[in-house]
Amino acid sequence: MNQTIKEKLAVLPLQPGCYLMKDKHGTVIYVGKSKLLRNRVRSYFTGANDRKTQRLVQEIIDFEYIVTTSEIEALILEMNLIKKYDPKFNVMLKDDKSYPYLKITSERHPRLLITRKVKKDKGKYFGPYPNVIAARETKKLLDRLYPLRKCNNPPGRVCLYYHLGQCKACSENPPSKQEYFSIVQSISSFLHGGYKKIKADLKRKMLLASEQLNFERAMELRDQIEHIEIVMEQQKMTLNDNADRDIFGFSYDKGWMCVQVFFIRQGKLIERDVAVFPFFDDAADTFLSYVGRFYIHQHHPKPKQILVPIGIDNDLVKELLEVDVHTPYRGRKKELVELATKNAEIALKEKFSLIERDEERTIVAVEQLGETLNIETPHRIEAFDNSNIQGTDPVSAMVVFIDGKPNKKEYRKYKIKDVEGPDDYDTMREVVRRRYSRVLKDGLPLPDMIIVDGGKGQMSAALDVLENELGLDIPLCGLAKDDRHKTSELLFGFPPAVIPLKRQSQEFYLVQRIQEEVHRFAITFHRQLRGKNLFQSELDKIPGIGEKRRKLLLTHFKSVKEIKKATVTDITKLGIPTNTAEDILEHLTKENKGSD
Repeated sequence: MNQTIKEKLAVLPLQPGCYLMKDKHGTVIYVGKSKLLRNRVRSYFTGANDRKTQRLVQEIIDFEYIVTTSEIEALILEMNLIKKYDPKFNVMLKDDKSYPYLKITSERHPRLLITRKVKKDKGKYFGPYPNVIAARETKKLLDRLYPLRKCNNPPGRVCLYYHLGQCKACSENPPSKQEYFSIVQSISSFLHGGYKKIKADLKRKMLLASEQLNFERAMELRDQIEHIEIVMEQQKMTLNDNADRDIFGFSYDKGWMCVQVFFIRQGKLIERDVAVFPFFDDAADTFLSYVGRFYIHQHHPKPKQILVPIGIDNDLVKELLEVDVHTPYRGRKKELVELATKNAEIALKEKFSLIERDEERTIVAVEQLGETLNIETPHRIEAFDNSNIQGTDPVSAMVVFIDGKPNKKEYRKYKIKDVEGPDDYDTMREVVRRRYSRVLKDGLPLPDMIIVDGGKGQMSAALDVLENELGLDIPLCGLAKDDRHKTSELLFGFPPAVIPLKRQSQEFYLVQRIQEEVHRFAITFHRQLRGKNLFQSELDKIPGIGEKRRKLLLTHFKSVKEIKKATVTDITKLGIPTNTAEDILEHLTKENKGSD
């Protein structure tokens, strides 16, 4: 688990929502939803997982999340996001199925249907409803309460539903348009929230059935009530008009602003954009400037409508962008704006939490390290490590940490020039001498503390150069490792003494990160140099032979052995000067005799 994920897991909210797992390329590889985001997302990285989940976790490099107001909203949003990104680890919900809607047709004799497609056919649509069973049960209840047409029989030809009192269209005198309109209005009122009276009546009947010990009937009524409650849960993630909208919400605190944009496409929330940035002007003006840059400078496509929170100058945005700008004061659109604002507030809190945690790991750790060593706060730390194999290709590396963070622009690599054989102490002397002679000559900033990867010997070598040769008084520490090559002890002072750092303290983690980073940098440089030397050709040692001529010779003669058999004339035919051709053969002949 990388550091980014660790820090994000620590500040996840205990709220419902969706999470998007990403790989090293930034591609969304899995979308999930949860009633409690913190618990669910953390479960991937802690405890035991099956093999399939382990494969997923191995590819996760980062994640993001969107907070919703209910688990059902999260479920619908999850479906939309899966269809948008088609993540490779999602198996369910990748087909073309949608959640069902309840529909009242616009026919002369209207019907109440369950459908999965919303069409522009003048019908009335309600939903979507994630719980299909609950939607069907609610439809059955509505069929009993409101007798719309259930069959295709012509008027006068009765059907079974007519005898059950659930289909008036089959009677000899079917309802008039006005009567149908009244029934449709009643169903619409029920599905728009006017179901509470019916639910209260069902509860009264349930209690009465229970008092009469008719428990079977009471359970049936209880189930009907539960189905109504499930179906009537408001769904903010989908709007039924199939329009394209961008919905903005923002929050600000302590000089920082977060703007969240929800992208509604064909009525469905499919994506979001989030930006967190410092601001110095009025919050509303800063938000307006951001909206303008979002479309004009960042070239986001303009939707049919933009929804913004209360308090924003809609006319100004409308004039700037030439699109419809609206501030909703009620209904689902208002709830979506509030949800975008809520997500902005959470993202801003996460930003502050991450800043605090980052300061604890960096600035606070540096301050505590200075207090422990009884020195001034070491804002700038430079660390050294050597690398070689039995003295071959010896190198050294230096890393710089400023306020607890690596500053890679100031990293330096050193090829050791004056030391022969595996002498770690003289290697440390040379690299410290070269580094700080250059610092003094060019007037570069001196470090507040120097760390050498090693024990008393490396510390003594570095101190000898600093004090006796260069006249510098800089606090010097050594880092000893255990049998597992992990940071074990921090050494300080002369004679060097072990500084007792708690293993769980931030200052210990800081010196551990520094040691691991300088070791990584040194060993990487050593491997690059060793690899280059291993593949170096005998031709590279000949003056006048560069990469171009070397490739030309090897392409033509196939190998150094065949070049040795060639004549000067054979080589000059390739466009190589005669004197250079003679040098090539002379050098290769000497090499051949030396190997004999």
